[in-house]
Amino acid sequence: MERRVPPLDPQVGAVLAGAGEQAWEVLTPARLAAWQESDAAARSRPTLDQLRDGGRFEVTEVRVPRAEGGGEVTLVSARPAGLGGALPLLYYLHGGGMVSGDAWSVLPRLLRGWALPLGLAVVSVEYRLAPRTRFPGAVEDCYDGLAWVAEHAGELGVDAQRVVIGGKSAGGGLAAALALLARDRGGPAPAGQLLLSPMLDDRGDSFSSHQMAGRDTWDRASNATAWQAVLGDRYGTADVSPYAAPARATDLSGLPAAYVEVGSAETFRDEAVGYADAIWRAGGEAELHVWPGACHGFDTLAPHATLSRDAHAARTAWLRRLLER
Repeated sequence: MERRVPPLDPQVGAVLAGAGEQAWEVLTPARLAAWQESDAAARSRPTLDQLRDGGRFEVTEVRVPRAEGGGEVTLVSARPAGLGGALPLLYYLHGGGMVSGDAWSVLPRLLRGWALPLGLAVVSVEYRLAPRTRFPGAVEDCYDGLAWVAEHAGELGVDAQRVVIGGKSAGGGLAAALALLARDRGGPAPAGQLLLSPMLDDRGDSFSSHQMAGRDTWDRASNATAWQAVLGDRYGTADVSPYAAPARATDLSGLPAAYVEVGSAETFRDEAVGYADAIWRAGGEAELHVWPGACHGFDTLAPHATLSRDAHAARTAWLRRLLER
């Protein structure tokens, strides 16, 4: 019997058809090794001057000492130029399966899409990537950065009571993990968590994970490669912390308000929906959007599609309401 999958949005589907086989490449361990080697050698990312965009934004790099293990975490701090006072802050964790990506490349869209219209500051975190650094390296980097931001909010010109943690894909999963970690350690208390197509569950046993195998831009095979890189020998065992895979958490009470977004034609669909449901069952607050016909990364692949613009508008509306409380 033929496997049935939700149809793609026509505009998104047209972009994917034009992209050809490259849009459907599966991440294998060999491809990951080659990918990281090329990233390290010749990664193209915007410079600070480029991010400043002719003086529209104030952008600086801050190096924060790690609480354990030595070394530093780099934070890229940005805000619209000329805005005084303590601004609300989006503390952002980039995507890339926890195996790729960087803190600089995500900033142009964040600054244009949210910092300017909402008058907020952004801090983007350069956390360590797997497999060079396995769990808990990335989430600990994110926590150390958040703790530093909360302690130095006055220096940064941000309002420590209006910090939203967020991210897309791996960054969304890290944001959910960070919310759990901050709650359990009695650390900084974010006002909200923005979870966009979050990577929440290493087990890959949801219906949508199987349904969308080979049919999503990030499918269960790519997901397994990334989780194996993050967890090492723990992958596939019962010994996986909810701070690595938040879907494994048994208590989602006491968390900040959540915005959870996923596509109907996406590998992560059911784990994201399940996470929002678990927050509600724990008495928490979550706003859930399942975008019809959206695959993983749809708004990056097809930013001008009506669906992508609608999704951006919904995220922006949630951020505005949250920050006006």
